[in-house]
Amino acid sequence: MPEIAHSAGDAEVIGKDTSSTASRSYEQSIVDVRAERSAVRKMDLTVLPIVTMFYLLSFLDRANIGNARVAGLQKSLHLTDHQYQIAVTVLYVPYIAAELPSNLILRKVGPQRLMPTLLTIWGIMVTLQGLVTSYGGLVTVRALLGLVEGPMFPGIVLYLSGFYTRSELSLRIALFFSSASLSGAFSGLLAAGIQNMNGIGGRPGWAWIFILEGLFSILMGVSGYFLLPSTPRDSKFLTKEEKDLIMHRLERDRPSINPSDKFSIWEVIRSLRSPQVILVFIIFFMLGTTLYGLALFLPSIVNQLGFSPNKSQLLSVGPFAAGFFITFLVAFLSDKYNSRGIPSAIVSMLAVIGFSVYLRTDHKFTAYGSLYLTVPGVYACAPILCAWMANNSEPYYRRATSVAIGFVATNAGGILSTWRFPTKEGPRFRKTTIMDLTFSVLIVVFCLINTLYLNWRNQQKKQKRAEILAPYADEKRGDGGERAWIELGDQHPDFKYTL
Repeated sequence: MPEIAHSAGDAEVIGKDTSSTASRSYEQSIVDVRAERSAVRKMDLTVLPIVTMFYLLSFLDRANIGNARVAGLQKSLHLTDHQYQIAVTVLYVPYIAAELPSNLILRKVGPQRLMPTLLTIWGIMVTLQGLVTSYGGLVTVRALLGLVEGPMFPGIVLYLSGFYTRSELSLRIALFFSSASLSGAFSGLLAAGIQNMNGIGGRPGWAWIFILEGLFSILMGVSGYFLLPSTPRDSKFLTKEEKDLIMHRLERDRPSINPSDKFSIWEVIRSLRSPQVILVFIIFFMLGTTLYGLALFLPSIVNQLGFSPNKSQLLSVGPFAAGFFITFLVAFLSDKYNSRGIPSAIVSMLAVIGFSVYLRTDHKFTAYGSLYLTVPGVYACAPILCAWMANNSEPYYRRATSVAIGFVATNAGGILSTWRFPTKEGPRFRKTTIMDLTFSVLIVVFCLINTLYLNWRNQQKKQKRAEILAPYADEKRGDGGERAWIELGDQHPDFKYTL
């Protein structure tokens, strides 16, 4: 009996120790979760406002030529519709050419140096736009502007993918991308006020739109050198413990995030050959056509519906403001349910309805009202697709390539859009509206196709896990370890594609 009593006592002590250990482990996990949330909130408050301002200025400085046109730029420089379209289009050729190379060198040069430098230089270019007096001068400045603006958007998406997990990325991209909608609204309000400076300093009102907005970009660019960290470890606002937590959660989310991978042209080729990249590339082209068409020509569209120039600037605010709020909502739901394809398809249906109404109506107020569907339906889709592209390409240089070529497609669509709004076809722009409607329908279809494909690939990787990892297995690591992750990247069987 004594022996039994002694054993029972031991069991009781062991039970207490086990319970105590489990309790401490549970409490520690709660502390870690809270610490992670606190660190993420700090990044949200210190990193996102900076990149949001960078992108707002990028979109504002690129699209404000539409406001300047309404304010008299085309008439002042005696431009034909064809010449104006060339001035808008020429920006996108160097813009596209710069996107992939800049993404591939971003890690080497460092975001803290590259992005503020680009912003400062293009601020100078925008200011110079306000001093041009001829068609040739305008085209030259626009081409140089495209060269330095091109790297910003893909660079920011790639940059943020090194700060946030895959399931958090859509909302963060939406937070800065929604500034594009905000810039459309802000640009209209700003232009309406600035154009009243007509004649001051001997410059027309449209010139002051460029000059003042360009000077602000220069100021923000210089500030960026002191505000933007290159990586979470470079942040001046995170403690060492918080930096360790951020890096640990990133490695847990994407084991291939380890910076030991080296640049290889093979990684670029692998990206270009990935079916999920090709499908999203096609979607981006169609989305870019509709998005830039609205961004560049919405004030002109509203003006041609029969509203005065100043009222057109103000009326262009509403649709962009609606796009701002819808973008947030859809991105939040996309991250919450860790889904990209279905939310993209659903929100694109708003654009389908909006373009359909615009095509069929003969009433100018109904036509204007349809813009409250088309702008949110187009703009809200973009950040989800950006996250989708970044989510499903690994390791770093493959992801850098995929993100960059996604924007190449978007801006190729931008080139197409600049030729689709000749004044003589306004205000209905029937051919262009039919094209935009068709593209919006196809975006829905291709989003669903890519979702089904990625789901099939996830199932295949689960079934063939041992077979895929066999070439990388050794005595130490049966799963191939880091080597398998770096070489296979998103093709690793333990990497689950985001649907």
